[in-house]
Amino acid sequence: HKLSVAPEMDIMEYCRKEWRGNTPVAKKMRKGYEAVAQKFQSIRRVRGDNYCALRATLFQALSQATQLPSWLHSEDFTMLSENLLSKYDWIKQWQLKEKLGRKMGKISDEIKEYLILLRKKWKNISEIKGPVEKQEACDKLFENEEEEYSLYEALKFLMLNTAIKLYNDDKNGMRVPVFSWLLFARDTSSNPCQLMHNHLNHIGHSGGLEQVEMFLLAYTLQYTIQVYRLYKYSTDEFITLYPNDPEEDWPVVTLITEDDRHYNIPVRMCQETML
Repeated sequence: HKLSVAPEMDIMEYCRKEWRGNTPVAKKMRKGYEAVAQKFQSIRRVRGDNYCALRATLFQALSQATQLPSWLHSEDFTMLSENLLSKYDWIKQWQLKEKLGRKMGKISDEIKEYLILLRKKWKNISEIKGPVEKQEACDKLFENEEEEYSLYEALKFLMLNTAIKLYNDDKNGMRVPVFSWLLFARDTSSNPCQLMHNHLNHIGHSGGLEQVEMFLLAYTLQYTIQVYRLYKYSTDEFITLYPNDPEEDWPVVTLITEDDRHYNIPVRMCQETML
């Protein structure tokens, strides 16, 4: 039974296993892991497919969720797919995950199902009081492939919704975060339709999240994603925040990456850093 998020392991033990040699890269990685180990005791490996940025972020968010985020409360949340499809015909080309052995329903119904599941799971897990029970519920969710991948589809669709909003705000002369310009400055995503075709449709299939899409994910969840980027050790970018000017009331999740492609999660904050 393949666990999407492996059990925890001591960070330095993990580092010694992975980075044995004396190459400059291995030395830098060890230094990076030592710095992370000042704050966290353990690491959990995240399954390395093209969903891993979504998986690591969602797993961390749910692990520490104590309430439903405001955007999951809204009345029209579950109507999102219908509302967007009624305005933008091109969303019909949204790439849904492969469903084995059953006919595809209407695309808006499929997505609605995923959104309802996301809200339900988030609500259930956030209501669990004990940290051990909460962790068990998260582990269980991330062992259920069908549900797990449905949640990523919901997140991707919410990212599209956020991108459409930002694009329209910018066109209407409203202030948008800097990453939004960068998102739409790419040749491959000069508008939301291209973003969907060339990027979001490929996440989980043939590609993961690029840097600028990490900003979009953070903005969509209204979470600050703090990433230890180990290959950037001893530079200003060693700890990167998405977005880099987060709202003060956004919760923070922490990830670790060695290469900006694969993400693992640090767990168990050291006592002194919690105070």
